[in-house]
Amino acid sequence: MAQGVLIFGGTRETGLETARLLRARGEAVTGLVRPESDPSDLEETGATIVRGDVLNRTDVDNAFAAGDFRAVVNSIGASPGQKPRPDLDGTINIVDAAVAAGVRRQLMVTAIGAGNSRAAVAPKVLEVLGEVLELKTKAEAYLEESGLDYTILRPGGMTSDPASGSAIKTEDHLQMGVINRADLAALVVDCLDDDATIGRIYHTVDPEITWQAPLQRGDDSLHRR
Repeated sequence: MAQGVLIFGGTRETGLETARLLRARGEAVTGLVRPESDPSDLEETGATIVRGDVLNRTDVDNAFAAGDFRAVVNSIGASPGQKPRPDLDGTINIVDAAVAAGVRRQLMVTAIGAGNSRAAVAPKVLEVLGEVLELKTKAEAYLEESGLDYTILRPGGMTSDPASGSAIKTEDHLQMGVINRADLAALVVDCLDDDATIGRIYHTVDPEITWQAPLQRGDDSLHRR
């Protein structure tokens, strides 16, 4: 079986866009999908679906056993109000299962405001998302300390607009901005292809998008108006 990419968080948003890009160039993709989630968009890409919950270590192990993988993409998150959030415990399961399975390459999508980038976000971001960013900080640290060949991408504000092609990644951890999810997915794939990104943490922004994310400008809403 040809080596493929295992995606966690592949049914929507950045994970789904990443699956589409990988499938478009002929790569095998497998996604772990919760039993209650709709896998139809991911299935339409031709990806293999494994049912399970990232918070269940046995389910995660089963996903790794479902194919021969060259890399893992972790773009897990939570819907508003979802408890418990999988950001940290799910990442622990993914990292530990990858170590056990011998899959060394791992790329994780977190958020600007995590880790050493707290100063890049406005007080309103910390007020609303402080708990989430703390989980993502701990998840980043767990991956960094795992010994795996990791790359971490931190987006700020995100949109579902079509790809612009002008997004960048930067190691300036004070950089804040907005990025289209399709462009973020393209950066994910670029990093998977580039061993020079191993051990690096990047902020991902589109310099052509000049408006600020709502929380960054002090609004109460999470979403663009």
